[in-house]
Amino acid sequence: MANRLADATSPYLLQHADNPVDWWPWCEEAFAEARRRDVPVLLSVGYAACHWCHVMAHESFEDPETARLMNEHFVNIKVDREERPDIDAVYMEATQAMTGQGGWPMTCFLTPEAEPFHCGTYYPKSPMGGMPSFRQLLGAVISAWTERGDEVRNAATRVAQQLSAQRNPLPQSAVDDEMIGIAISRLKSEFDEQHAGFGGAPKFPPSMVLEFLLRHHERVGAAETGKSALDMVRRTCAAMARGGIYDQLAGGFARYSVDAAWVVPHFEKMLYDNALLLRVYAHLARVDDNELAARVARETAEFLLRDLRTPQGGFAASLDADTEGVEGLTYVWTPQQLIEALGPEDGAWAAELLQVTETGTFERGASTLQLPQDPADRARWQRIRDRLREVRQQRPQPARDDKVVTAWNGLAITALVEAAAALDEPSWAAAAEQSAELVLQHHLVDGRLRRTSRDGTTGDAAGVLEDYGCLAEGLLALHQFTGQQRWLEQACALLDTALEHFADPQNPGMFFDTASDAESLVRRPSDPTDNASPSGASSVTAALLTASALVEPERSTRYRQAAEQGLARSGLLAERAPRFAGHWLSTAEAVEHGPLQVAVVGNAGAQDRSELVTAARKHAPGGAVVVAGEPGTETPLLTGRQLVDGSAAAYVCRGFVCDRPVTGVGELVSALAR
Repeated sequence: MANRLADATSPYLLQHADNPVDWWPWCEEAFAEARRRDVPVLLSVGYAACHWCHVMAHESFEDPETARLMNEHFVNIKVDREERPDIDAVYMEATQAMTGQGGWPMTCFLTPEAEPFHCGTYYPKSPMGGMPSFRQLLGAVISAWTERGDEVRNAATRVAQQLSAQRNPLPQSAVDDEMIGIAISRLKSEFDEQHAGFGGAPKFPPSMVLEFLLRHHERVGAAETGKSALDMVRRTCAAMARGGIYDQLAGGFARYSVDAAWVVPHFEKMLYDNALLLRVYAHLARVDDNELAARVARETAEFLLRDLRTPQGGFAASLDADTEGVEGLTYVWTPQQLIEALGPEDGAWAAELLQVTETGTFERGASTLQLPQDPADRARWQRIRDRLREVRQQRPQPARDDKVVTAWNGLAITALVEAAAALDEPSWAAAAEQSAELVLQHHLVDGRLRRTSRDGTTGDAAGVLEDYGCLAEGLLALHQFTGQQRWLEQACALLDTALEHFADPQNPGMFFDTASDAESLVRRPSDPTDNASPSGASSVTAALLTASALVEPERSTRYRQAAEQGLARSGLLAERAPRFAGHWLSTAEAVEHGPLQVAVVGNAGAQDRSELVTAARKHAPGGAVVVAGEPGTETPLLTGRQLVDGSAAAYVCRGFVCDRPVTGVGELVSALAR
């Protein structure tokens, strides 16, 4: 049996390389083999940090008898959803249509033409809770294919046709202050007054919604809606930071909470979650002078740099939910374990502080760590925290999926740069710059992005829309922080490619998630909703809007028009389901602000220029652009801008209207507050 996964750049595929299942990667050769043998394709989709993916692998894919059935009657394809989000999107839509729900692992049965005829998620080794065992399912599919093959193929064709037909473009709608107000009202109605956040269990960090609410508060100021928006952000950020979803010892957030009160997490830590949350906490610290938010932002940045950074300077995709097959093994504690680590007195104090009980808040009498309030004796807490982290480090550690994903590194670049500006930590921006260098060196091939790399080896999967949008946003943030023109030029090149190859020529403002010359699937995916990370369409739209405020007039007009067309396609989504349109709404707030532009002109190294730049970064609202440079700098936003009476000057513009230049920090703060 050929080991076709041995050379994969995906750690998830490598986890399955030694299974007795005769796995294929997604490729035309696999479907040709299915046609040759006249057997269906079994498509299994998951990712390296997924707990139930590991369970199904252990129960079924490592089992020789199950593997024999799979090998004899199917061509088996394994896909990393993080490496091929396009494949995942197409078949997840089919899974949700057939079952009413989705998730990973995703298990789909396809014809040799890649059309789905039966889809599901996890299947147990033995029948459980009304679910058939995986072997029972295999037997039923084998019987259907051999006894009613034509019927199965016809049904699959109908499914593929229905999936293609139901994806209609969103109608154009106004994205204005009235629509934003409706979205705010809906978010208020869905806010969890008891535990904060939105909705019930399981509860996910609403990163992009919180960013939108912060921007809304900054724009409306003391208006009642602004107070409510800031209150929802404060309460949600505090609840997450003090709950078990946050790593109280080493920083960083888990993927989501299985309960409504943020106590018990699903323990995997994803790069995209932590990048988006770093951005929110840094912005809350800037807007609100919030001490808790500043601490969590610093700890989350430290987590990214310490635990997710790769030797090449990029950021790894995730840390696993499991350790040695046990979920949460690294992270949970019992009172006795605290006493063993700290001694009787400190152990008892820590158990009370961190909500570690005899009955436990997790499983097998263990507890996650919570910090409902900061202790009065902070020195004691710091000493105990350091000791517990040291003891925990001696435990088995979760595996790391160290592939570098373009889009998620783009999110990390943006977050680190904006956090560096908000909290005055330039070393974070330097780390972001190294990530950008790595991605452009290894992921940009002949002007087109690849989705991933690992250990400096470039993956084969083509970049999707979110890769172009998220990376462009990161490069634009770097341009503003460093003043280097090359980051702006590269971001614009990515946006030009997105407009050329991903925009829907029949429906202005709509985007496909795959390029016009990408591999053809049963349907070309196009999903505008913001879920765990920004949609490709919203990230490209946000980057187009930012770029329009930074480039020369001719290009600015083209980008601004494309951004406004994109936003016009999001209005209905943002109004009816704002929890799934956070990035869109953040971009809409930036449009309502102008977007605001701040150009600071001054001599390099001069104190007056430095003071103006610091004030601009501290007080400019989210979505604003801030650029600094010397007189005569080629950067478009600085063209024609001069010193005022020999002093550094700040030029503030909103949309197409500019204020007179100011030279004092107080004047600048007043101008930004208007």
